[in-house]
Amino acid sequence: MSDNNYYTSEQHGDFEVYELGDFVLEGGETLRGATLAYTCYGKLNSQGDNAILFPVMFSGTHSAMAPYVGEGLALDPEKYFIVIPNQLGGGLSTSPHNTNGPYQAGYFPNLSIGDDVRAQNQLLTHLGVKHLQLVTGWSMGAQQTYEWAVRYPNMVERAAPIAGTAKTTPHCSLYVDVFCEALTSDPAWNNGAYKESSDVEVGLRRLSHVFAMMGVCQNFYNDELWADYGFSSKEDLLKGLWENWFLPMDPNNLLCMAKKWNSGDVSLHTNGDLSAALASITANVFVISFEQDMFISPADSMKEQQMIPRSELVSIPSPWGHFTMLGISPEDFKAIDSSLKRLLETESL
Repeated sequence: MSDNNYYTSEQHGDFEVYELGDFVLEGGETLRGATLAYTCYGKLNSQGDNAILFPVMFSGTHSAMAPYVGEGLALDPEKYFIVIPNQLGGGLSTSPHNTNGPYQAGYFPNLSIGDDVRAQNQLLTHLGVKHLQLVTGWSMGAQQTYEWAVRYPNMVERAAPIAGTAKTTPHCSLYVDVFCEALTSDPAWNNGAYKESSDVEVGLRRLSHVFAMMGVCQNFYNDELWADYGFSSKEDLLKGLWENWFLPMDPNNLLCMAKKWNSGDVSLHTNGDLSAALASITANVFVISFEQDMFISPADSMKEQQMIPRSELVSIPSPWGHFTMLGISPEDFKAIDSSLKRLLETESL
């Protein structure tokens, strides 16, 4: 167990912790005394049916997605009860860096997207939520969104997976392998037995450069578009955005989430038949794709969207590629918010 003051409310804002108890994982192992960190906005109505669930992405916490919640926005706390759960293994919930005993650090058990979703369902039951007007999330949040729509179809009215897939593609799996290898190539990683997260600084910087290479489109660098967003050079972008994002984080936490990302697959519910799994979704679905995304291509998104009965493909252009969701460009933020607002205005089934 290593101390890391990055995973605190001082860094991420206030959050609550739900006691999951002895939580049996899909892989068969048990996280004893497991906890799930989350935050809520708005008020649950007496019917328990005005809720929105907004799971988070790889490396992210509730604070990264909180800007999408606000009065007048699609995720309006005056109308909806919005729950943003953090991932198991993500740092604020039970994770490698805060676990003692046989499961600490590099010995933390493998998790699945299904584990996150089952934990979230347990939390929502505790909170009194009976029905979800919307589940939405970006990247790994999209994986959780698809899992929700397939695993709990009667509970999900609408779903908006954003720049993520129901089943990890071979190309995306290769990408995950490469950034994990970049991280663990640092000798200081020491098979996960480092003393402090900061000991693995070289590996964290290498990982961040893989994200920098694939996270935005080629022209972001070739046409020096970084200058439009306050960066003085490519090197300033690498350090000021990408390295700055990852350097405070715990390597074992990142690797734990990466394994989940790599194994995401809703077809596990239908004996490996992805089309059958997606055809079982009863929610109204907007599959939101970023046109210049090099993690999840528009073709990847369209292929799955065409298997979902009540669905629409929404394509958003931005040189920010996969990281369009960060809303660094006001136009990107507005396009995403408008899409979610339009979906929430669609008639329920």
